[in-house]
Amino acid sequence: MARRATLVLAAALLCLAPVAAEAALAPYLGTFEGFGIGEVGAPNSLSLDGWLAYGNVFNGTTWVYGYGPYPAPNDGAAFCAVTSGQGGDQQGTNQLAVYSDYNNQSPQGHATGYRVEANVYHEYTVEAADVGTTWKLQFDAKHGDWSGALFNPTAVAFIKTIDPNNGWAMTNFITVNTTAIPETWNTYSITIDVIPALVGQFMQFGFASNATYNDPTVVFYDNIVWDEDNATGVGDGPLAGGLALGAAAPNPFQRSTRVAFAMPQRGSADVSVYDVTGRRVATLFQGEAQAGPHSATWDGRASDGSLAPSGVYRVVLQSAAGRQSRGIVLRR
Repeated sequence: MARRATLVLAAALLCLAPVAAEAALAPYLGTFEGFGIGEVGAPNSLSLDGWLAYGNVFNGTTWVYGYGPYPAPNDGAAFCAVTSGQGGDQQGTNQLAVYSDYNNQSPQGHATGYRVEANVYHEYTVEAADVGTTWKLQFDAKHGDWSGALFNPTAVAFIKTIDPNNGWAMTNFITVNTTAIPETWNTYSITIDVIPALVGQFMQFGFASNATYNDPTVVFYDNIVWDEDNATGVGDGPLAGGLALGAAAPNPFQRSTRVAFAMPQRGSADVSVYDVTGRRVATLFQGEAQAGPHSATWDGRASDGSLAPSGVYRVVLQSAAGRQSRGIVLRR
């Protein structure tokens, strides 16, 4: 993945246009277990998982040029790599490390004090069916060793929207500042509401680092969940009143998770788990339910008793009173 920014100066404006966006918004889970470590182990692990990389270069705060998108590398010098040994109890063996593009040592790059912003992200095209939904990026993160940094490097997690019909203007940039987070694992999240004006735009979620003079910028990320957020549903407290589906707890989970639901009156109810393709994986409750609160538990198994694979799922409550759903994440 070695490259020089001087190779792309003439095409900088063209490179601003995102390419290969996935159709419609779709759930994603990133735990990086089973990925090769670094370029020797599996150079294409991240790109095969849908990750892209894009570089921007600034002179101070003035944008100079951009380059990319590229399939996200899995090496030691450019943008990102899968690493190991940085996880806690909930992060497993492998993690995603994101940092600046230290391959960019051009006359307008790290070597001469230009700021190099490295973006590592997934990208989708917003469609009409996405309008009215709220999407959430949740992730675990911890700070790497920046002890040698002298020139104020920064890092963020982001949700971004870009309008290809308006000069590739950025119309949303929602961030979590990961510049000064602890060197211990914590969970963070941000959300975006999909409004009609976003139809046809590109939506990205991901992580960025901004540095110069080769300052260290690594931040470790894991348990990345991109999913529809049922922000208009009930909270995590007691369920009462109308039809309601509570948030799963724990979430993400490894062995089992409990989901509370409530019925406004006696009637038939179906509480089932579906995968991202819409296939029913397991039925947690099906039958007559009295008015009031209930609960159901999923042990992470499919209806045939087999272990369901790690991934993003939806718990759906259906009854004569309506339908509600919640996203859950199973991590083996």
